[in-house]
Amino acid sequence: MKIRATLLGTVFAVAGFGAANAAEVSVTCDTVGQGHDLCVKQVKMWEEKTGNTAKIVSVPQSSTERLALYQQILSSGSNDIDVFQIDVIWPGILGSHLLDLKPYSKGIEKDYFQPIVANNTYKGKLVAMPQYTDAGLLFYRKDLLEKYGKEAPKSWEELTATAKEVQDGERKAGNDKIWGFVYQAKAYEGLTCDAIEWVDSFGGGGIVNPEGDITINNPNAKKALELAASWVGNIAPEGVLNYMEEDARGVFQSGNAVFMRNWPYAWSLAQGADSPIKGKVGVAALPKGGDNGKQTGALGGWQIAVSKYSKNKDAAASLALWLTSKEVQKMNALEGSYNPTIPSLYADKDVLKANPFMGELLDTFSNAVARPSRATGANYNKVSNAFYNAVHTVISGKATANASLTKLEKDLKRIKRKSW
Repeated sequence: MKIRATLLGTVFAVAGFGAANAAEVSVTCDTVGQGHDLCVKQVKMWEEKTGNTAKIVSVPQSSTERLALYQQILSSGSNDIDVFQIDVIWPGILGSHLLDLKPYSKGIEKDYFQPIVANNTYKGKLVAMPQYTDAGLLFYRKDLLEKYGKEAPKSWEELTATAKEVQDGERKAGNDKIWGFVYQAKAYEGLTCDAIEWVDSFGGGGIVNPEGDITINNPNAKKALELAASWVGNIAPEGVLNYMEEDARGVFQSGNAVFMRNWPYAWSLAQGADSPIKGKVGVAALPKGGDNGKQTGALGGWQIAVSKYSKNKDAAASLALWLTSKEVQKMNALEGSYNPTIPSLYADKDVLKANPFMGELLDTFSNAVARPSRATGANYNKVSNAFYNAVHTVISGKATANASLTKLEKDLKRIKRKSW
Protein backbone atom coordinates (compact mmCIF):
# COMPACT_ATOMS: atom_id res chain seq x y z
CA MET A 1 0.00 0.00 0.00
CA LYS A 2 1.36 3.43 -0.93
CA ILE A 3 1.66 5.71 2.07
CA ARG A 4 0.88 9.35 1.46
CA ALA A 5 3.75 11.49 2.70
CA THR A 6 1.42 14.38 3.45
CA LEU A 7 -0.59 12.34 5.94
CA LEU A 8 2.55 10.97 7.53
CA GLY A 9 3.88 14.49 7.89
CA THR A 10 0.67 15.51 9.62
CA VAL A 11 0.90 12.60 12.06
CA PHE A 12 4.46 13.41 13.03
CA ALA A 13 3.82 17.14 13.20
CA VAL A 14 0.89 16.45 15.53
CA ALA A 15 3.17 14.35 17.70
CA GLY A 16 5.62 17.23 17.85
CA PHE A 17 8.59 15.18 16.76
CA GLY A 18 10.90 15.37 13.75
CA ALA A 19 13.95 13.68 12.31
CA ALA A 20 16.27 16.32 13.77
CA ASN A 21 15.69 14.80 17.19
CA ALA A 22 16.24 11.18 16.16
CA ALA A 23 15.90 8.71 18.99
CA GLU A 24 15.51 5.00 19.72
CA VAL A 25 12.40 3.59 21.36
CA SER A 26 11.19 0.09 22.17
CA VAL A 27 7.72 -1.19 21.30
CA THR A 28 5.60 -4.30 21.79
CA CYS A 29 3.69 -5.66 18.80
CA ASP A 30 0.66 -7.87 18.34
CA THR A 31 1.22 -11.60 18.84
CA VAL A 32 -1.82 -13.05 17.07
CA GLY A 33 -2.46 -13.67 13.38
CA GLN A 34 -0.88 -11.23 10.95
CA GLY A 35 -0.72 -8.51 13.58
CA HIS A 36 2.94 -9.03 14.35
CA ASP A 37 4.09 -8.88 10.73
CA LEU A 38 1.96 -5.81 10.05
CA CYS A 39 3.36 -4.09 13.13
CA VAL A 40 6.95 -4.82 12.06
CA LYS A 41 6.24 -3.35 8.62
CA GLN A 42 4.55 -0.26 10.05
CA VAL A 43 7.36 0.37 12.54
CA LYS A 44 9.84 0.27 9.66
CA MET A 45 7.75 2.83 7.78
CA TRP A 46 7.89 5.10 10.81
CA GLU A 47 11.66 4.66 11.05
CA GLU A 48 12.12 5.57 7.39
CA LYS A 49 9.99 8.70 7.65
CA THR A 50 11.34 10.02 10.93
CA GLY A 51 14.95 8.86 11.08
CA ASN A 52 14.20 7.29 14.46
CA THR A 53 14.78 3.64 15.30
CA ALA A 54 12.57 1.22 17.18
CA LYS A 55 13.35 -2.06 18.88
CA ILE A 56 10.51 -4.59 18.89
CA VAL A 57 10.21 -6.41 22.20
CA SER A 58 8.82 -9.96 22.22
CA VAL A 59 5.94 -10.55 24.66
CA PRO A 60 3.81 -13.60 25.56
CA GLN A 61 0.88 -14.52 23.30
CA SER A 62 -1.36 -15.01 26.32
CA SER A 63 -2.90 -11.68 27.29
CA THR A 64 -2.94 -12.78 30.93
CA GLU A 65 0.82 -13.35 30.91
CA ARG A 66 1.39 -10.16 28.94
CA LEU A 67 -0.48 -8.05 31.50
CA ALA A 68 1.57 -9.55 34.31
CA LEU A 69 4.76 -8.65 32.43
CA TYR A 70 3.58 -5.09 31.80
CA GLN A 71 2.64 -4.64 35.45
CA GLN A 72 6.06 -5.86 36.54
CA ILE A 73 7.87 -3.49 34.18
CA LEU A 74 5.73 -0.42 34.84
CA SER A 75 5.39 -0.81 38.61
CA SER A 76 9.18 -0.79 38.87
CA GLY A 77 9.39 2.48 36.94
CA SER A 78 11.48 0.76 34.28
CA ASN A 79 11.97 2.37 30.88
CA ASP A 80 12.71 -0.97 29.18
CA ILE A 81 9.60 -0.54 27.01
CA ASP A 82 8.45 2.82 25.67
CA VAL A 83 5.38 1.94 23.61
CA PHE A 84 2.91 -0.74 24.70
CA GLN A 85 0.10 -2.47 22.86
CA ILE A 86 -2.56 -2.84 25.58
CA ASP A 87 -5.89 -4.63 25.81
CA VAL A 88 -9.14 -2.63 25.92
CA ILE A 89 -9.58 -3.64 29.57
CA TRP A 90 -6.18 -2.42 30.77
CA PRO A 91 -6.32 1.42 30.79
CA GLY A 92 -7.87 1.38 34.27
CA ILE A 93 -5.26 -1.11 35.49
CA LEU A 94 -2.16 0.51 33.98
CA GLY A 95 -3.35 4.10 33.63
CA SER A 96 -1.29 5.57 36.46
CA HIS A 97 1.90 4.50 34.65
CA LEU A 98 0.97 5.80 31.20
CA LEU A 99 1.68 9.09 29.44
CA ASP A 100 -1.13 11.53 28.71
CA LEU A 101 -1.29 11.65 24.90
CA LYS A 102 -3.57 14.69 24.67
CA PRO A 103 -0.67 17.19 24.28
CA TYR A 104 0.54 15.12 21.31
CA SER A 105 -2.77 14.19 19.67
CA LYS A 106 -3.98 17.80 19.30
CA GLY A 107 -7.61 16.62 19.29
CA ILE A 108 -7.33 13.92 16.62
CA GLU A 109 -9.08 11.51 19.00
CA LYS A 110 -12.39 13.18 18.06
CA ASP A 111 -12.25 11.16 14.82
CA TYR A 112 -12.32 7.82 16.68
CA PHE A 113 -15.14 5.82 18.29
CA GLN A 114 -15.91 7.93 21.33
CA PRO A 115 -16.83 5.05 23.70
CA ILE A 116 -13.34 3.62 23.14
CA VAL A 117 -11.73 7.04 23.65
CA ALA A 118 -13.69 7.31 26.90
CA ASN A 119 -12.50 3.81 27.87
CA ASN A 120 -8.92 4.95 27.26
CA THR A 121 -9.30 8.06 29.39
CA TYR A 122 -7.98 7.59 32.92
CA LYS A 123 -8.52 10.38 35.46
CA GLY A 124 -8.93 12.88 32.66
CA LYS A 125 -5.83 11.76 30.78
CA LEU A 126 -5.84 10.09 27.36
CA VAL A 127 -3.58 7.19 28.26
CA ALA A 128 -3.97 5.21 25.03
CA MET A 129 -5.05 5.64 21.40
CA PRO A 130 -7.44 3.05 19.90
CA GLN A 131 -5.71 0.70 17.45
CA TYR A 132 -8.45 -1.77 16.49
CA THR A 133 -11.69 -3.00 17.98
CA ASP A 134 -12.97 -6.53 18.24
CA ALA A 135 -15.94 -8.68 19.10
CA GLY A 136 -16.20 -12.44 19.19
CA LEU A 137 -17.64 -13.95 15.98
CA LEU A 138 -18.78 -17.34 14.71
CA PHE A 139 -16.83 -18.73 11.75
CA TYR A 140 -18.32 -21.68 9.92
CA ARG A 141 -17.73 -23.97 6.96
CA LYS A 142 -20.43 -22.79 4.59
CA ASP A 143 -19.68 -25.64 2.17
CA LEU A 144 -20.32 -28.25 4.87
CA LEU A 145 -23.50 -26.59 6.11
CA GLU A 146 -24.78 -26.48 2.54
CA LYS A 147 -23.89 -30.15 2.07
CA TYR A 148 -26.03 -31.10 5.08
CA GLY A 149 -28.81 -28.61 4.34
CA LYS A 150 -28.08 -26.43 7.35
CA GLU A 151 -27.88 -22.69 7.93
CA ALA A 152 -25.70 -20.72 10.31
CA PRO A 153 -27.14 -21.52 13.78
CA LYS A 154 -29.13 -18.86 15.61
CA SER A 155 -28.88 -20.53 19.03
CA TRP A 156 -26.19 -22.43 20.92
CA GLU A 157 -28.51 -25.43 21.09
CA GLU A 158 -28.84 -25.36 17.30
CA LEU A 159 -25.06 -25.06 16.95
CA THR A 160 -24.58 -28.06 19.23
CA ALA A 161 -26.94 -30.23 17.19
CA THR A 162 -25.63 -29.09 13.80
CA ALA A 163 -22.00 -29.47 14.84
CA LYS A 164 -22.66 -33.04 15.99
CA GLU A 165 -24.54 -34.00 12.82
CA VAL A 166 -21.94 -32.60 10.42
CA GLN A 167 -19.03 -33.90 12.50
CA ASP A 168 -20.42 -37.43 12.58
CA GLY A 169 -21.31 -37.35 8.89
CA GLU A 170 -17.85 -36.18 7.85
CA ARG A 171 -16.17 -38.79 10.02
CA LYS A 172 -18.19 -41.50 8.30
CA ALA A 173 -17.09 -39.98 5.00
CA GLY A 174 -13.45 -40.43 5.95
CA ASN A 175 -12.28 -37.34 7.89
CA ASP A 176 -11.72 -38.83 11.33
CA LYS A 177 -9.93 -35.66 12.52
CA ILE A 178 -12.87 -33.31 12.16
CA TRP A 179 -14.61 -31.73 15.16
CA GLY A 180 -17.82 -29.77 15.37
CA PHE A 181 -16.65 -26.72 17.29
CA VAL A 182 -13.38 -25.15 18.44
CA TYR A 183 -12.89 -22.08 20.62
CA GLN A 184 -10.73 -20.67 23.41
CA ALA A 185 -11.04 -22.76 26.59
CA LYS A 186 -7.63 -22.58 28.22
CA ALA A 187 -7.72 -21.01 31.70
CA TYR A 188 -6.70 -17.49 30.63
CA GLU A 189 -8.28 -14.18 29.59
CA GLY A 190 -9.54 -15.69 26.34
CA LEU A 191 -11.82 -18.01 28.30
CA THR A 192 -13.21 -15.02 30.17
CA CYS A 193 -14.20 -13.59 26.78
CA ASP A 194 -15.75 -16.83 25.52
CA ALA A 195 -17.57 -17.55 28.78
CA ILE A 196 -18.96 -14.05 29.21
CA GLU A 197 -20.47 -14.48 25.74
CA TRP A 198 -22.11 -17.75 26.74
CA VAL A 199 -23.47 -16.28 29.97
CA ASP A 200 -24.67 -13.00 28.46
CA SER A 201 -26.32 -14.80 25.53
CA PHE A 202 -28.46 -16.76 28.01
CA GLY A 203 -29.48 -13.59 29.83
CA GLY A 204 -27.11 -14.25 32.69
CA GLY A 205 -25.57 -10.79 32.58
CA GLY A 206 -21.92 -10.20 33.27
CA ILE A 207 -19.67 -11.24 36.13
CA VAL A 208 -20.21 -7.92 37.87
CA ASN A 209 -22.77 -5.31 36.80
CA PRO A 210 -21.84 -1.67 36.01
CA GLU A 211 -22.70 -0.66 39.58
CA GLY A 212 -20.17 -3.15 40.93
CA ASP A 213 -22.63 -5.76 42.19
CA ILE A 214 -21.60 -9.40 41.87
CA THR A 215 -24.23 -11.03 39.65
CA ILE A 216 -22.65 -14.15 38.17
CA ASN A 217 -24.27 -16.76 40.44
CA ASN A 218 -27.64 -17.02 38.70
CA PRO A 219 -29.68 -19.77 36.95
CA ASN A 220 -29.06 -18.48 33.42
CA ALA A 221 -25.30 -18.40 33.93
CA LYS A 222 -25.42 -21.97 35.23
CA LYS A 223 -27.45 -23.06 32.21
CA ALA A 224 -24.87 -21.51 29.88
CA LEU A 225 -21.92 -23.26 31.55
CA GLU A 226 -23.73 -26.59 31.68
CA LEU A 227 -24.23 -26.46 27.92
CA ALA A 228 -20.61 -25.45 27.35
CA ALA A 229 -19.45 -28.36 29.51
CA SER A 230 -21.39 -30.76 27.29
CA TRP A 231 -19.32 -29.77 24.25
CA VAL A 232 -15.96 -31.06 25.48
CA GLY A 233 -15.32 -34.56 24.16
CA ASN A 234 -18.62 -34.42 22.25
CA ILE A 235 -18.33 -31.75 19.55
CA ALA A 236 -15.04 -30.27 20.77
CA PRO A 237 -11.77 -32.13 21.39
CA GLU A 238 -10.51 -32.64 24.94
CA GLY A 239 -7.54 -30.54 23.88
CA VAL A 240 -9.78 -27.47 23.55
CA LEU A 241 -9.26 -27.04 27.30
CA ASN A 242 -5.78 -25.77 26.40
CA TYR A 243 -6.71 -23.84 23.25
CA MET A 244 -5.97 -20.16 22.75
CA GLU A 245 -6.88 -18.19 19.61
CA GLU A 246 -4.22 -19.59 17.32
CA ASP A 247 -4.81 -23.17 18.47
CA ALA A 248 -8.47 -22.94 17.49
CA ARG A 249 -7.64 -21.24 14.20
CA GLY A 250 -5.07 -23.92 13.36
CA VAL A 251 -7.66 -26.68 13.66
CA PHE A 252 -10.35 -24.76 11.79
CA GLN A 253 -8.11 -23.54 8.98
CA SER A 254 -6.70 -27.01 8.40
CA GLY A 255 -10.24 -28.12 7.58
CA ASN A 256 -10.81 -30.02 10.81
CA ALA A 257 -13.64 -28.05 12.40
CA VAL A 258 -17.16 -27.10 11.33
CA PHE A 259 -17.52 -24.06 13.61
CA MET A 260 -15.04 -21.77 15.35
CA ARG A 261 -15.40 -18.90 17.77
CA ASN A 262 -12.65 -16.35 17.20
CA TRP A 263 -11.86 -12.69 16.59
CA PRO A 264 -12.17 -11.01 13.15
CA TYR A 265 -8.43 -11.34 12.43
CA ALA A 266 -9.02 -15.01 11.53
CA TRP A 267 -10.98 -14.02 8.41
CA SER A 268 -8.06 -12.80 6.29
CA LEU A 269 -5.97 -15.83 7.25
CA ALA A 270 -8.76 -18.27 6.40
CA GLN A 271 -9.08 -16.53 3.03
CA GLY A 272 -5.33 -16.55 2.36
CA ALA A 273 -3.89 -18.05 -0.81
CA ASP A 274 -2.42 -20.99 1.13
CA SER A 275 -5.53 -21.69 3.21
CA PRO A 276 -7.13 -25.13 2.62
CA ILE A 277 -10.54 -23.59 3.32
CA LYS A 278 -10.26 -20.44 1.19
CA GLY A 279 -13.68 -19.51 -0.18
CA LYS A 280 -15.44 -21.99 2.10
CA VAL A 281 -15.85 -19.82 5.22
CA GLY A 282 -18.83 -17.87 6.45
CA VAL A 283 -18.98 -15.40 9.35
CA ALA A 284 -21.97 -14.69 11.59
CA ALA A 285 -22.86 -13.23 14.94
CA LEU A 286 -22.44 -15.69 17.79
CA PRO A 287 -25.60 -17.66 18.67
CA LYS A 288 -28.09 -16.70 21.34
CA GLY A 289 -28.82 -18.82 24.39
CA GLY A 290 -32.16 -20.52 23.96
CA ASP A 291 -35.34 -18.99 22.54
CA ASN A 292 -35.26 -16.04 24.93
CA GLY A 293 -31.56 -15.30 24.71
CA LYS A 294 -29.66 -12.78 22.64
CA GLN A 295 -26.77 -12.74 20.22
CA THR A 296 -23.73 -11.18 21.78
CA GLY A 297 -19.96 -10.97 21.41
CA ALA A 298 -17.29 -9.99 23.91
CA LEU A 299 -15.82 -6.55 23.38
CA GLY A 300 -12.16 -6.81 22.53
CA GLY A 301 -9.60 -4.66 20.85
CA TRP A 302 -6.20 -3.19 21.43
CA GLN A 303 -4.77 0.24 22.09
CA ILE A 304 -1.34 1.84 21.88
CA ALA A 305 0.03 3.51 25.00
CA VAL A 306 3.28 5.16 26.05
CA SER A 307 5.08 4.62 29.35
CA LYS A 308 5.41 7.79 31.40
CA TYR A 309 8.87 6.50 32.35
CA SER A 310 10.08 6.66 28.73
CA LYS A 311 13.25 8.70 28.20
CA ASN A 312 12.09 9.55 24.67
CA LYS A 313 8.47 10.55 25.20
CA ASP A 314 8.16 12.64 22.02
CA ALA A 315 9.42 9.85 19.77
CA ALA A 316 7.32 7.27 21.61
CA ALA A 317 4.17 9.40 21.24
CA SER A 318 4.97 9.85 17.54
CA LEU A 319 5.12 6.08 17.07
CA ALA A 320 1.91 5.56 19.07
CA LEU A 321 0.03 8.05 16.91
CA TRP A 322 1.37 6.51 13.71
CA LEU A 323 0.40 2.95 14.71
CA THR A 324 -3.18 4.14 15.37
CA SER A 325 -3.47 6.51 12.39
CA LYS A 326 -6.18 6.23 9.74
CA GLU A 327 -3.62 5.17 7.13
CA VAL A 328 -2.34 2.30 9.27
CA GLN A 329 -5.83 1.26 10.37
CA LYS A 330 -6.90 0.93 6.75
CA MET A 331 -3.82 -1.17 6.06
CA ASN A 332 -4.65 -3.40 9.03
CA ALA A 333 -8.24 -3.81 7.79
CA LEU A 334 -7.19 -4.68 4.24
CA GLU A 335 -4.31 -7.00 5.07
CA GLY A 336 -5.32 -8.46 8.43
CA SER A 337 -9.13 -7.94 8.73
CA TYR A 338 -8.68 -5.86 11.87
CA ASN A 339 -11.69 -3.68 12.69
CA PRO A 340 -10.89 0.05 12.55
CA THR A 341 -11.60 2.36 15.47
CA ILE A 342 -12.28 5.27 13.08
CA PRO A 343 -15.95 5.34 11.99
CA SER A 344 -15.25 6.81 8.54
CA LEU A 345 -13.34 3.66 7.55
CA TYR A 346 -16.56 1.63 7.78
CA ALA A 347 -17.75 3.50 4.70
CA ASP A 348 -14.50 2.85 2.84
CA LYS A 349 -15.19 0.72 -0.26
CA ASP A 350 -11.81 -1.01 -0.12
CA VAL A 351 -12.32 -2.02 3.51
CA LEU A 352 -15.83 -3.37 2.91
CA LYS A 353 -14.75 -5.28 -0.20
CA ALA A 354 -11.99 -7.02 1.74
CA ASN A 355 -14.16 -7.63 4.82
CA PRO A 356 -17.87 -7.85 3.92
CA PHE A 357 -18.79 -8.89 7.47
CA MET A 358 -17.63 -5.56 8.89
CA GLY A 359 -20.64 -3.80 7.41
CA GLU A 360 -23.04 -6.69 7.95
CA LEU A 361 -22.09 -7.23 11.60
CA LEU A 362 -21.56 -3.61 12.63
CA ASP A 363 -24.23 -4.04 15.34
CA THR A 364 -22.19 -6.88 16.84
CA PHE A 365 -19.16 -4.61 17.11
CA SER A 366 -21.22 -1.65 18.34
CA ASN A 367 -23.14 -3.58 21.02
CA ALA A 368 -20.53 -6.04 22.27
CA VAL A 369 -20.64 -7.08 25.93
CA ALA A 370 -17.85 -5.52 27.95
CA ARG A 371 -15.84 -7.28 30.59
CA PRO A 372 -16.23 -5.56 34.00
CA SER A 373 -12.87 -3.81 34.00
CA ARG A 374 -14.30 -0.34 34.66
CA ALA A 375 -16.46 -1.51 37.57
CA THR A 376 -13.70 -3.53 39.22
CA GLY A 377 -10.77 -1.24 38.40
CA ALA A 378 -7.39 -2.44 39.60
CA ASN A 379 -9.01 -5.65 40.84
CA TYR A 380 -10.13 -6.69 37.37
CA ASN A 381 -7.25 -9.09 36.85
CA LYS A 382 -8.14 -10.93 40.07
CA VAL A 383 -11.81 -11.01 39.06
CA SER A 384 -11.08 -12.40 35.62
CA ASN A 385 -8.65 -14.95 37.03
CA ALA A 386 -11.26 -16.19 39.48
CA PHE A 387 -13.89 -16.31 36.73
CA TYR A 388 -11.96 -18.19 34.09
CA ASN A 389 -10.66 -20.69 36.62
CA ALA A 390 -14.21 -21.28 37.88
CA VAL A 391 -15.46 -21.78 34.33
CA HIS A 392 -12.57 -24.09 33.53
CA THR A 393 -13.42 -26.37 36.44
CA VAL A 394 -16.96 -26.70 35.04
CA ILE A 395 -16.11 -27.34 31.39
CA SER A 396 -13.34 -29.77 32.34
CA GLY A 397 -15.82 -31.78 34.41
CA LYS A 398 -14.17 -31.13 37.77
CA ALA A 399 -17.14 -29.34 39.34
CA THR A 400 -20.81 -28.66 38.66
CA ALA A 401 -21.88 -25.23 37.47
CA ASN A 402 -23.83 -24.71 40.69
CA ALA A 403 -20.89 -25.55 42.96
CA SER A 404 -18.39 -23.59 40.89
CA LEU A 405 -20.46 -20.40 40.66
CA THR A 406 -21.36 -20.56 44.35
CA LYS A 407 -17.65 -20.72 45.20
CA LEU A 408 -16.89 -18.00 42.65
CA GLU A 409 -19.39 -15.66 44.27
CA LYS A 410 -17.67 -16.13 47.64
CA ASP A 411 -14.24 -15.57 46.08
CA LEU A 412 -15.40 -12.36 44.39
CA LYS A 413 -16.88 -11.04 47.64
CA ARG A 414 -13.53 -11.66 49.29
CA ILE A 415 -11.73 -9.76 46.50
CA LYS A 416 -14.22 -6.88 46.65
CA ARG A 417 -14.56 -6.60 50.43
CA LYS A 418 -16.26 -3.25 51.00
CA SER A 419 -15.62 -1.91 47.53
CA TRP A 420 -13.62 -2.60 44.37
